[in-house]
Amino acid sequence: MFGFNYIKFDTADYVILYKKGKVRKEGRGLAFWYFSPVSSIVSIPLQSNDFQFVFKEKTQDYQEVTLQGQVTYKVREPRQLADNLDFTVNSRGEYLKDDFEKLEQRIINEVQTAASSMIQRLSLRDALTRVRDVEAHIFQEMEASKTFEILGLGIMRVNLLGIVPNPEMARALEAETREALQKDADKAIYERRNFAVEQERMIQESELNTEIAVEEKQKQIAEKKMETEVVKQENDQRLKEMAMEADISIEKQKEGLISLKVENEKKQADVKEYVLNASLKPYRELDWKTLMAINSRGNNPKNNIALAFRELAENADKIGNLNISPDLLDSMISTKG
Repeated sequence: MFGFNYIKFDTADYVILYKKGKVRKEGRGLAFWYFSPVSSIVSIPLQSNDFQFVFKEKTQDYQEVTLQGQVTYKVREPRQLADNLDFTVNSRGEYLKDDFEKLEQRIINEVQTAASSMIQRLSLRDALTRVRDVEAHIFQEMEASKTFEILGLGIMRVNLLGIVPNPEMARALEAETREALQKDADKAIYERRNFAVEQERMIQESELNTEIAVEEKQKQIAEKKMETEVVKQENDQRLKEMAMEADISIEKQKEGLISLKVENEKKQADVKEYVLNASLKPYRELDWKTLMAINSRGNNPKNNIALAFRELAENADKIGNLNISPDLLDSMISTKG
């Protein structure tokens, strides 16, 4: 009424009240009466702001790529920003000019300048694979930018969502990548088959080595058994030889014993012969008739008869005729003494 107005701002807004070109009030979330004919109000939002960017650049090998991302910034020095851009509002808090578009364009220009300084040094393949490096470079360049220092802005974050080639080049890269992947797949299949063959060879070699080791062990076992058998036979032969030697020794002892017995018997026989000869020596010079008379059986009629016949036989040449009948002989034999 009559040019006096009341206005109120949120705490996220930094407000500057100019009266006749001079600052009368400033601060966050102010509410006040003012006289509109001689006053102007500047409102600068202090909250962080995000905006998207999309622009094209060329790589070192003259290939066009599209960079897409997002920048997050915040006003740190509202007085500096108010000195460089117009953020004047009316009595309803509406901006009289759209300097936010100018601000965003300046930020995009800084982003593009920072990005081009690196993209132009990279080949297409490097640019497509080094997105995070490009993102970090843009953030560092914007932090060091004099423009943001002059405007009183602070860069909170830069998100580079992607670097995309043009469709024709994308198809070519896809085809090349597909061929490379197919080649890698074929190589992987070959290496896998080669590995399987190598593993099979190693398994067969291991089995052969195992069989050789088993055969070697069996050979050693057979040789050991043979050595054991030979030792056993040698021991049996030695035992037999020892038994034979023992038998020979026993036989030799028996032979010595027999020889000793024979020698002893011979000596006994010699003694007996000597004794007998010595006993018979007195009788050798005697007549048999005398011996017959000495004999204790000399009175036996049979002996006498035998003696008579012997004398007859000895004197047969002197006897002309002698008759002895069987009856006479029988009577003489059966005659009792």
